[in-house]
Amino acid sequence: MLRICHVNLAKGFRGGERQTELLIRYLESRTDVQYLVCRKNSPLIEHLRDVKNLTIVEVSGRCGGHFSGINADFVQAHEGKAVHWAYLEKVIHRTPYLITRRVPQPIKNSFFTNLCYKTASAVVAISSSIADYLTKRGMQRIVTINSALAHMNYDEHEAQKLKEQYRDYYVVGHIGAYVDRHKGQRVIIDAARKLQSEHPNIIFLLLGAGIDEEILKKESADLHNVIWLGFHKNVGDYLKIFDLFVFPSRNEGLGSVLLDVMDYGVPVIASDVDGIPDIVKNNETGLLIENGNSEQLAGAIIKLASEPELARDLASNAKRNMANFSPESMAQKYEELYEKLNKETE
Repeated sequence: MLRICHVNLAKGFRGGERQTELLIRYLESRTDVQYLVCRKNSPLIEHLRDVKNLTIVEVSGRCGGHFSGINADFVQAHEGKAVHWAYLEKVIHRTPYLITRRVPQPIKNSFFTNLCYKTASAVVAISSSIADYLTKRGMQRIVTINSALAHMNYDEHEAQKLKEQYRDYYVVGHIGAYVDRHKGQRVIIDAARKLQSEHPNIIFLLLGAGIDEEILKKESADLHNVIWLGFHKNVGDYLKIFDLFVFPSRNEGLGSVLLDVMDYGVPVIASDVDGIPDIVKNNETGLLIENGNSEQLAGAIIKLASEPELARDLASNAKRNMANFSPESMAQKYEELYEKLNKETE
């Protein structure tokens, strides 16, 4: 079995880190040795401490850990800063590497970054839009492997308490970092303002944390139908009570949280942007709106709130498609890629 060294140097724990965790956990029973290079105090350490075959290498910056006894057949860079680490590991120890590209933003057009991508054995795109971008950039050996749902758990007692708390409302949920330039919470605020007077039973619950939290709260202080709940670990409890989920992201590599929402059978409205249409097929597995269009968002919310049968059909269609986005499906595709690349390097 191949020995894989995963590198994720992110400071926080967001979608990319969740995907890193899912892959490592699946490979626990499929390989004898795994490594994880991460920052000191990375949330990944606590999330993965119980994985038996995993050696965690904590580093202070982007370049540490190259002489810590890692003996891997492949390195996998899970985010941008990890790409440079993987390149240096190849220079020092000749270990081949692959890159997983998770974000739609342009890659920095510098000599060193271009060299890092050119030297990689393969570049994995998590969505078709990222794959198209990489192709236009002239990248070689592009493979598309979608992110996976996490099968989030919930507490029946806590979910029932929340259901009772919001029993008089049609609950529209949102989960995402409070960063408007990315997740588009101002689109939700504008839609809520349009709906407040004529649809007082519709309430918006927004879970997350981020740099825009205070200003977004201030901008929506006059709205009684918008509740900022902050960060919660028990996301599954809220997914159990959402009647609808809105995701008006302004840019999104794929939007893996949508998979977890669909796994819970919650209908979805999302922006028609970047990788989201890989998951949300308009009028089939959800509704798509124009990027930044709060008028369309408000209209779509009213449509699904007033047509429960349509909402159920969209959610049912989406849930049937979830087998294609399971952790097992994702990890098996990575395994096949590891083996293929390994044969080419022999």
